[in-house]
Parts: sequence; C-alpha cells; structure tokens
Amino acid sequence: MRLPGRYPGTARPIVTYGSDPVLHRPCAPVTEFGRDLRRLVLDMFASMEAADGVGLAANQIGVDARVFVIDCPDAEGEDVVGYVVNPVLTLPDPREGEPAEEVTDEGCLSVPGPYAELARAFRARVDGVDLAGDPVSIEATGMAARCLQHEVDHLEGTVYVDRLDAGTRTRLLAEAAGPAGELPA
Repeated sequence: MRLPGRYPGTARPIVTYGSDPVLHRPCAPVTEFGRDLRRLVLDMFASMEAADGVGLAANQIGVDARVFVIDCPDAEGEDVVGYVVNPVLTLPDPREGEPAEEVTDEGCLSVPGPYAELARAFRARVDGVDLAGDPVSIEATGMAARCLQHEVDHLEGTVYVDRLDAGTRTRLLAEAAGPAGELPA
C-alpha cells in the first residue's frame, strides 16, 4: 500500500512474533547492491512510518537481509535518521557524565501493543555500508542507541521479548495476541 508520507516507498505488512521463521533466525548478509536494495530500503522507511515505528529491520517485513532503518530521537532529542546494510554493533565506553546503560520501556512492531522495561547500553555505534557498498556509521545515545541495539538484535534473530524472563515474555506475547489468542499478521 502506497501512503502519502515522508518516505516514498511502499508500506509492507509487519511480520509478528512467531508468524514467520525469518524473524527468529540470523539474516543473510547483503551481497548485491543495486535497484532492489534501494527499493527495499525505501519500502522499509515507508513501512516503519506507516506502523508508527522508530526503527525497522528487513526481517520485520519478511525479507532475509541484514538491513535496518531508523528514525528515532537521541538523548538530546535530535532525530537520528538513516539506514545501515550489513551492520556491526559496538558498545563504546560511555563519555564522561553518561550512564553505561539505562533501563526504559521497550516495544516492538513485531509484538504489537505491550512494552517492558529492558536494560540497554546508553551509547551504541553501528558500522556497515550504504546502498553503494560504501562505509557508513551511526553512533547514538539514549532512545536512538536503544533502537540501534534493538534492530541489530532483529537481524540476529532476537526479538526484545526474547531478552526478558520467561514469565514476562509469556505475559507480553499473550497481551499482544489479544482475546483471539494469536498475534495479528
């Protein structure tokens, strides 16, 4: 579905927890750079916007590829907007006066509805490449750093609820499923 939004791609359906194996396994590295990859990134931005998200990994729209997009505020409220192909996450040492980590509510478009507190590093960096295969880096703090970590987790086959204790995970998945008992497709 094409939406009149900020991003010119086509919004695709979001894959929900347990509905597609691509969400629960490591994604394949991108080896071909061209028109199809550009279309994927544009569609990912449009899908993220349509779902009112702040980040999206390719497997969240059913694509087995190591790509994510982000449009999320950092600790200072500045928007961090970008994408990374074949990202590698590092957690730099905090700068003077910064906490090493923060515990805040986290949610996920693939587990629609509920949020849970989760500890994440306050500062994160992702290095990878752009659509042309040229090096690119994003370093961020606060919520944007959380988003970088969250999206790289997706590309490794880990959804944020997988990091929670079994009881909390079961409760959140039941809440996301609603009264019908299954997550929306």
